[in-house]
Amino acid sequence: MTGALVSVHGYGANVLVAFAVLLALWGTFTYFRSAQVSAGFRSSYLIMAALIPIQGLLGSLILATGHPPHNLLHIVYGVFAVIFVPGAYLYAQGGTRRREAVILAGACWVVAVAFLRGFATGG
Repeated sequence: MTGALVSVHGYGANVLVAFAVLLALWGTFTYFRSAQVSAGFRSSYLIMAALIPIQGLLGSLILATGHPPHNLLHIVYGVFAVIFVPGAYLYAQGGTRRREAVILAGACWVVAVAFLRGFATGG
């Protein structure tokens, strides 16, 4: 059972990295076009924000079965992502639409780096 959880957690990590990078590129393109983010971008961002805690839940289940990550910093990056992504979304809601684009694109770049650092900690 734990092997399956580890596989799903690893696959989810790859998906989230790709998702974050694609959203970061989309948001950056939107920002440099001086446009506002689309409803599709916002929806995709919120989907990513919903998937991150699910990924964390899988990681918590792996931890609960007695298989801790190689480095506890792996957990720190996960908790950071769970808090940071929705926090950035809420913070971006005030102000101009261009400001929203730069904040959300920046948040996607930051969380993509955090996910990659999670890989580096040997989850």
